[in-house]
Amino acid sequence: MSSTTDFRKIENSIPVAPLAIAVHESAASLGRDVDRIISSKRKKDRTQYEGSPVIEGYCRKSYIVDMECTRFGTGEGKAVFEESIRGKDVFMLIDICNNSLTYRMNGFINHMSPDDLYQDLKRMIAAAAGKAKRINVIMPFLYEGRQHKRNSRESLDCAFMLDELYHMGIDNFITFDAHDPRVANAIPLSGFDNYTPPYQFIKALLGSEDDLIIDKDHLVVISPDEGALDRSVYFANVLCVNTGMFYKRRDYSKIVNGKNPIVAHEFLGDDIDGKDVIVMDDMISSGESMLDTARQLKEMNAKRVYICCTFGLFTNGLKAFDEAYEKCYFDKVVTTNLNYFPPELKTKPYYIEADMSGFLADIIDFMNHDVSMSNVHTPAEKIRDVINKYNKRQNFDFDEVKKK
Repeated sequence: MSSTTDFRKIENSIPVAPLAIAVHESAASLGRDVDRIISSKRKKDRTQYEGSPVIEGYCRKSYIVDMECTRFGTGEGKAVFEESIRGKDVFMLIDICNNSLTYRMNGFINHMSPDDLYQDLKRMIAAAAGKAKRINVIMPFLYEGRQHKRNSRESLDCAFMLDELYHMGIDNFITFDAHDPRVANAIPLSGFDNYTPPYQFIKALLGSEDDLIIDKDHLVVISPDEGALDRSVYFANVLCVNTGMFYKRRDYSKIVNGKNPIVAHEFLGDDIDGKDVIVMDDMISSGESMLDTARQLKEMNAKRVYICCTFGLFTNGLKAFDEAYEKCYFDKVVTTNLNYFPPELKTKPYYIEADMSGFLADIIDFMNHDVSMSNVHTPAEKIRDVINKYNKRQNFDFDEVKKK
């Protein structure tokens, strides 16, 4: 997004309340980046509020409040704000997939699970309730997002989570690339914003590859399954290329690790012989399904295979991806920095990071000013303008596109 253009849209509005960002330890790195960007932009924007009482607290070196979630020896916990948040517009940022955090319980060291982190979020809300002007939750990876519908005698965890948080008093819920955005139906009268990163994906790819040709004769966007088809069709339409999909044949007579095992991936779509392929999905979990899809695409004589996923979880580690890369099953993996991933991932020759900190900073700033959130959505025209310049190689700076 263009900071200069976008921030003119909020110059005639005032904040709902002084901004405060409560960053859980699980999202510390992302929180610091977002805080730095907001502070820098507001410093440049300071002149519009000179002489106004709004300026008090508007421009700060940091908006992150002093807060921590601690544990007792039994494993029980509590959230504590070490500074006043009364009357502030509080944004709580948490990464429920961060498995690197530990706590001690009865002398044992436990790794924090998504359930533990979700409990910490509720403690943060409880500690701020009745004091903050407004409480907004930013949960990039939607907790229990894959358990969004009921097929038999099973729990509806994601819907229950959303309902519980709103009953606790939150005002807005922000997430990214929800596994099924229709889970918002669980809270039809409440604020639920779901954002997707197509612009950040294309920026990351264009900034790392200098010989892509983005047209329907040289590129195709593939969905690895039926669930990812909507996002793949949108991405393909924006790029003005064709799309295709795989569908999973499952053995419904068995359940392995809580799901029916995949028997095979079948492809539906046009010929991809000699074309570059972008595979779009919301997440890489173990990666087995994605790597099998990439392998089949290469067997179909795809020129290059780029895997673009919002969340790189890599629950089974990186060994399978290292081996698949050596076998030339794929060329690049693009994920965002919205969730924790193994630090060694950044050292891999096949990895590209799509930075979402600037996008998230804009979301927080626009919401703090109570301005229409349509302003933070990247228009398709802007993506196409970048692509046209890239294809023509006119006034295109490969280093600059990474920064914008």
